[in-house]
Amino acid sequence: MMFMKWRHSAIMLLINACCFSSCQQQLKEEISMNEIIEQKVDSLLAQMTLEEKVGQMTQVRHFDDISDNDIASKFIGSVIHTQGPLPGKGAAEWQSKFIELQKQALSTRLAIPLLFGVDAVHGQNTYEGATIFPHNIGLGAAGNPDLVERTAAITAIEAQATGFTWVFSPCVAIPYNEKWGRVYEAFSESTELTTKLTKASIRGHQGELSERETVMATAKHFVGDGSTDFGVEGGNTSLSSEHVTQRLLPPYQAAVKEGVGSVMASFNTLDGKSMHAHKALITDTLKGSMGFDGIVVSDWKGYSRFGETGIINAGIDMVMAVDGDLEDYQSGLKEAVENGTVPQERIDDAVKRILRQKYRLGLFDHPFPDTTLIGKIGIEEHRAIARQAVRESLVLLKNDNSALPLKKKAKIVVVGEFADNSGFQSGGWTVNWQGSTESYKGATTILEGIKDLSEAEVIYDKDGSGNHEGAEAAVIVVGETPYAEFFGDIGGEMDLFQHTLTEAHQNLIESYRSKGLKVVVILISGRPLVTTEQIEQSDAFVAAWLPGSEGDGIAQVLFGDHDFKGKLPHSWPKSVEDYKGKYGPNFWDDSIEPLFPFGYGLSYR
Repeated sequence: MMFMKWRHSAIMLLINACCFSSCQQQLKEEISMNEIIEQKVDSLLAQMTLEEKVGQMTQVRHFDDISDNDIASKFIGSVIHTQGPLPGKGAAEWQSKFIELQKQALSTRLAIPLLFGVDAVHGQNTYEGATIFPHNIGLGAAGNPDLVERTAAITAIEAQATGFTWVFSPCVAIPYNEKWGRVYEAFSESTELTTKLTKASIRGHQGELSERETVMATAKHFVGDGSTDFGVEGGNTSLSSEHVTQRLLPPYQAAVKEGVGSVMASFNTLDGKSMHAHKALITDTLKGSMGFDGIVVSDWKGYSRFGETGIINAGIDMVMAVDGDLEDYQSGLKEAVENGTVPQERIDDAVKRILRQKYRLGLFDHPFPDTTLIGKIGIEEHRAIARQAVRESLVLLKNDNSALPLKKKAKIVVVGEFADNSGFQSGGWTVNWQGSTESYKGATTILEGIKDLSEAEVIYDKDGSGNHEGAEAAVIVVGETPYAEFFGDIGGEMDLFQHTLTEAHQNLIESYRSKGLKVVVILISGRPLVTTEQIEQSDAFVAAWLPGSEGDGIAQVLFGDHDFKGKLPHSWPKSVEDYKGKYGPNFWDDSIEPLFPFGYGLSYR
């Protein structure tokens, strides 16, 4: 027995020694590669003119912002695709457009390749036919880091397949008020959960960054975007510096440790100062204390919106010079360097950061997209992961009278236009910036999923006219129409949405409550809504968030093929009175009692 113990110990020591040796070798290789990259960056930087440096610090759209030869003549460093004309009809044409622009960049004296960026925030959501995952709030409800990593890795593949090397994701905000129009872009009100899922998302997107199936990720928006007073997009964040440090910065610290390639500055103000011009936080904290060595990129029209060259001195490295900003930005920045307003060292630091990431991505060796990846867009393997994400994101808030699971042999009536519309179920940032009110290619609606699994007749009552004869249960799908950014803010001039269901959707539930059927309500929304009365009226109530392209994942749980796993990533409000103050009924504010606490969620068990 003593011999066996000794033998086991010896084997373990040998294994540990081998692992240690392997780790040492890997570390040496990483250090060596970083040293090589730094040498290449320094060598290239030494050859650059001021015009070439300013060009590298410039990001433009592939249409409107540039003329035929601007990529080469203005030494552009990056191209962004967002709302507007598409690069082509299909992925091959998208790649072809970006290859054409890349060739222009490579025709310049120093042949520095372009970065191609896109707002792929829940899949490659700018491309119709891609796999669209639940928005981050749903992934926060799932709370599964491995799943988040897999969804991010698939997003990277499908982004690369359409020609992109850089995604503006993940959003790592901590929402303090559900009036904010971007709540669904963030994982949770919990700093701990957000931090955990942030790390997973970055690992998934970036992987081994130089590989052809990965992209550079972006942690955004730095910092305080989700915690503005009264949830106003781009408003003022009046939290103390201690609170910011303890609650808002940890996800960014985690992102930096994971090697995130870029960080995007926020629209909000903090300490009475625009975050784009907040040197103490961008340069001293993010780049200094945290050790971030990647690119700090502005948000939309950052130059003209936030103090022109002052944002460069604060630490912004690349500017979205869009919608008419290009000429003013480049000429203004060159003049500011020449007259000493912006130090040459600040320009060199910015350009080094940009070149460093281009080398890390392997763009100098492989500047063009991989055509073989096109066949992976929207494939079944990817959609299966998306369905898993949908299933795990669903939060069961109520289940009385054995309303769920549904019986496959029972006649069901499915109610409401949201039940058969993949645009509604996916929310903003889906095909279009503000989302779509129509179904899009490749997606499966909730109704289609129910019909596919049911072994009996399924009636569809789109407008709530009452066609339900013989049905045992009614599945009523209600929710918010798509929105993005400030268009989704609740309150003020942009008060397009109430913090509860529309009167029409409330009436759908009310009308079916009196018909003697079991009433199952599915809520499609980008945030918790005040639905206290509707929850009382229903037999079962499910928070489905914004599930994306795989609506059949919802049906799989409703019929009991899979159990409910989701837990609330936000506490659930009891009444509209909960939002009279600066913040909503978050779990950290004991003065507001929620209807359901953070982490709540039932299951069939």
